[in-house]
Amino acid sequence: MGANDMLRQLSLRLKAAGQALRQPLPETSAGTTGAQADQAAVKPAKPAKAPPPVSPLAPKGGFPALPVIEGARFAAAAAGVRYTTGRLDVALMELCAGSTVAAVFTRSATRAAPVLDGEEKLARIATGSAGSGDAGFAIIVNAGNANAFTGAAGSGSVEAVSKAVGERLGIPAGHVFMSSTGVIGEPLKHERIVAVLDGLKSDLDGAALPRAAEAIRTTDTFAKGASAEVAIGGGTVRIAGIAKGSGMIAPDMATMLVYLFTDAPIDQPLLQAMVSRASDRTFNCITVDGDTSTSDTLICGATGKAKGVARLTDAESDDARAFEKALHGVMLDLAHQVVRDGEGATKFVEVRVTGARSDEDARKVALATANSPLVKTALAGEDPNWGRIVMAVGKSGAEADRDRLAIRLGDLTIAEKGWVAEGYREEDGAAYMKRDELVIGIDLGLGDGESVVWTCDLTHQYITINADYRS
Repeated sequence: MGANDMLRQLSLRLKAAGQALRQPLPETSAGTTGAQADQAAVKPAKPAKAPPPVSPLAPKGGFPALPVIEGARFAAAAAGVRYTTGRLDVALMELCAGSTVAAVFTRSATRAAPVLDGEEKLARIATGSAGSGDAGFAIIVNAGNANAFTGAAGSGSVEAVSKAVGERLGIPAGHVFMSSTGVIGEPLKHERIVAVLDGLKSDLDGAALPRAAEAIRTTDTFAKGASAEVAIGGGTVRIAGIAKGSGMIAPDMATMLVYLFTDAPIDQPLLQAMVSRASDRTFNCITVDGDTSTSDTLICGATGKAKGVARLTDAESDDARAFEKALHGVMLDLAHQVVRDGEGATKFVEVRVTGARSDEDARKVALATANSPLVKTALAGEDPNWGRIVMAVGKSGAEADRDRLAIRLGDLTIAEKGWVAEGYREEDGAAYMKRDELVIGIDLGLGDGESVVWTCDLTHQYITINADYRS
């Protein structure tokens, strides 16, 4: 057979094969092709993602024991807002009639629908224009969906849930605060939340705050709680709080979701002033990744049920000062727990800046250092690369003088007077960096301004967590 004949036969065979491939495959009874059925039979199911390991910086001893706050009740349920594994994802929190409420919210320009709604409700309550007398309050929180950047549908979801909660608890919808956390830009299936409200109402219990702490988690590796008791006058006031936060954390109030409860009898304006002040010195001084969430909310409810305690009305009184100090302590504890649970974190870091021309300049330097990817990756690698700190000072926008600048790791002076410190040894710096908790000290030598910010390192795990957050 000649070469031309061989080519013709090969061409005919390829043509016949092409025609066979174009024929429809036989269908199974389910309407799929046989080949598709075979593929479906052998295609493995996508394995469920294993829960992340608990942060190595988590508080020892697990979730703390929290005092019962008389007049406050809590419940949690698995509504399947996003998660399909039966995990708790909705929390309901109820405050008795006569309670006062204060709150702070993110200043993000793309605030979520629940935040915008909460701001409006708080303004009406603070001015006494809510028109609802001594009615109680409620907070409803869902995890898995932030209800942010969802347009008019997002506002409709908040309205529907608030109305449904109010009807079940016998309070005005204007006294229902909603918070949502999770994926941005997806419509909230609020009917799933409404469907579990009856069960939540029946489960309300003063001792169930830990379950609520579990329900509000997203990428958190542990639930966060803190409490305090303070003697005031002839009685004792109790404070209990929970928080969620792990990523998308940067100072702009509130940097996460936080719910605080106390039995203190206190006027709303005074409670609001205390919460705002404490927020600026706690939650507005932490950063994990420099990103501010669309959903950040902090709500504090005071039931006024403490026995033998006079109502707090004067900010300058000893009782008010004692209460505010205790409130600050609880908020600082929760803020630190958020940093300790920073996504992928292995180091808890305090950046303390002194000697700045002003407090504002000190804060600029502290945040520039705490948010620097180069500084944070050096922390992860346990590398005492103080040159990166020098870089952060220089880029901060604050006034600085090379020859007055001093940098320390803990008690170890690394650089001063424009040069490496005399007697500093690299091995000493490397040894210090192996600690789980670090203090970076920066003194600008220019004035009395100071600031403290808390942060964590930046590891490969942060990328792993956020690369497949929606999958």
